[in-house]
Amino acid sequence: MRKPLYSNLHRKQIAGISRKYSSFLSENQNKMRKILLLWLFAFVVSGAVSTEAQINVKPLNFKERALKNGLKVISLEDHSSPTLTVQVWYRVGSKDDPAGRSGFAHLFEHLMFKSTKNMKSEMFDRLTEDVGGWNNASTYDDFTNYYEVVPSNYLETLLWAEAERMVNLNVIEENFKSERDVVKEEFRFRVLNPPYGRLYYEIERKSFALHPYKRPGIGSIEDLDAASLADVRSFYEVFYRPDNAILIVVGDFEQNQLDRSVDKYFGRIEGNDTKIQRVVVEEPARTEEKRFTVSAPNVPLPAIAITYLAPKANDADLPALEIAENILSGGESSRLYQELIYKQQIAQEAAFYVDDRADKGLMVFYAIAAGGKKIADVEKSLLAELKKIQTAAPTAAEIEKAKNQIITNTLAERETNGGKAFALGRAELILGNAAEANNAIEKLRRVTAADVQRVMQKYFTDTNRVVINYQNEPAKGEGK
Repeated sequence: MRKPLYSNLHRKQIAGISRKYSSFLSENQNKMRKILLLWLFAFVVSGAVSTEAQINVKPLNFKERALKNGLKVISLEDHSSPTLTVQVWYRVGSKDDPAGRSGFAHLFEHLMFKSTKNMKSEMFDRLTEDVGGWNNASTYDDFTNYYEVVPSNYLETLLWAEAERMVNLNVIEENFKSERDVVKEEFRFRVLNPPYGRLYYEIERKSFALHPYKRPGIGSIEDLDAASLADVRSFYEVFYRPDNAILIVVGDFEQNQLDRSVDKYFGRIEGNDTKIQRVVVEEPARTEEKRFTVSAPNVPLPAIAITYLAPKANDADLPALEIAENILSGGESSRLYQELIYKQQIAQEAAFYVDDRADKGLMVFYAIAAGGKKIADVEKSLLAELKKIQTAAPTAAEIEKAKNQIITNTLAERETNGGKAFALGRAELILGNAAEANNAIEKLRRVTAADVQRVMQKYFTDTNRVVINYQNEPAKGEGK
């Protein structure tokens, strides 16, 4: 399932270098993916391919092993192209930020590309980009991941580099201050400057009562300014260690050689017996509707977000919720687009998304009003669409279409080494077992129209609702 619209930028975009966030594909791979997607979709729409026909999905035949220092290694050989991806996923996300220090996990997404004991600052880019590859990183609520795609003969170089920054990062004043400034600028760029940036920021803050998910991952300028170098060093020492990481390698390699190289570079890192204090806070069930009004400057049209607490990502109800997400918001033929934008013309944007997490996540309806329309009427229309799917189960055609679209996208993503690795990493970190990546499609296939109706009735209740009205901030002196 997709993340909400608010998400981290690539670390270089602030410096003016454009690269799409969380792209798994090179330019040529992306072209091939589009061709595959269009080909599959054409057959799906024509009826030549049906989920009921049980599309034969090749499983991800990965291998697992663990080093003595606690590092988990997941590998999958694929010799279809002379490339591979090297990824390191750390069990630390924005929910692990210290109290009063929001944005630390995100800050380290940037710091990890600075200098180490044996690498100059930005050398990581040279090791990837100068050989025709690329690198990136992203921070989520539950984890931070670092990933590269390179020609397969550079495998050992990348393993050395990832091991180097796992243990030898230079957490020094110069690097800390420069990257803190970059993150602060990103906050201005993504939250303060866009007309609706504060809305997506406030969705996190207003939707959770106790869980640290309420601290948006990008942090805040105040918390970043309050941080000290000692705080940052402590964070690195606690979370960046082999027993808190998963190494994933997918692509053109020989298993025996990979094992030897992993042992050579990661096996020599000492283990850490210090216990990591995990987040154990349970977000309480909501007992009543809550409403908030948020104002921001330069908001051209009012907007609304209606949030509901979602079950954990490994809950059996998630596949049905994913189908509902597609029916309600999967493109221009979806219910929300057709009703609110095309027919009623009451909104210029309307959508629904499921943001699943290791702990309770969020399910969000949101809309931006069309010119001259009242946000109260937009809310009524959103809730009316919710009521429809609760009262009457989706049609067989809607269920079939949603399954076909989701499965087609999944198959297209898994045509790349990066797509395979992300599926395995997310399954391991969020669902608790990498093998769950091979069960996702079958779980979707088993969803019925009655299942979708049932989960929409179960979770979308009046008492499980937070409503955020977002409006323009009155100019000084206005309204007096």
